[in-house]
Amino acid sequence: MTDTVLYEVTDGLATITLNRPEAMNALNIATKEALRDAAREAAADPAVRAILLTAAGDRAFCVGQDLKEHITLLASDRETGAGQTMTTVREHYNPIVRALVGAPKPVVAAVNGVAAGAGLGFALAADYRVVADTAAFNTSFAGVALTADSGVSWTLPRVVGPGRAADLLLFPRSIGAQDAFELGIANKVVPSAELRAEGEKVARKLAEGPTVAYAALKEAVAYGLTHSLDETLDKEDELQTRAGASEDHGIAVQAFVNKEKPKYLGR
Repeated sequence: MTDTVLYEVTDGLATITLNRPEAMNALNIATKEALRDAAREAAADPAVRAILLTAAGDRAFCVGQDLKEHITLLASDRETGAGQTMTTVREHYNPIVRALVGAPKPVVAAVNGVAAGAGLGFALAADYRVVADTAAFNTSFAGVALTADSGVSWTLPRVVGPGRAADLLLFPRSIGAQDAFELGIANKVVPSAELRAEGEKVARKLAEGPTVAYAALKEAVAYGLTHSLDETLDKEDELQTRAGASEDHGIAVQAFVNKEKPKYLGR
């Protein structure tokens, strides 16, 4: 990774930290490449049992595309006719979102400040969002004459419903932490000073849990949203067979019988 994205694995928890607080963690090319590589590594590493995505500083989780760099790239495209500026969706945003959503392990976002544009997209790609009471969310795209990217057209309607998603996309505005909680964007709102500790607490609890079952739950929910009841029932059968054959299931049953707390192995 680069110094714009920090990556650390401790006791099964991979922590990915956007580290451009002076730029409100805006996404320049170096940051996008590093975040893509970190997300892919965390998703694929069998030693990682949960992922925590967060950001440095107090003002912003991520304000999306670095518009200063973007303006320079647009000018270059006009001069050369190369048309390379918007390839960032294909080369960066899509792989990041695929890695987070498709990770066979829980992903927690600890949102410390403004999450706008792709920053909102990356927060929504997480399975669980712990949000500082000073945080805010904004789709932003229409405000700069762009359509949704970073998975927002897929994740936002699933979180808030299609009607509210249309409202938030067509009329971009700042949504505070409490409103975000009521909409379902935030799962938990905590005082800003407690965010990092609470985010780590949630992520570590998940890392210590039955991660084979968590992976199956993620797959089941994603599948069920786009398939019929009969197809979903068949998928549940397939996934439950897999979970039931895991060591973690045996550990859980034995611990229940013995009235003990299970110690899961993640396999």
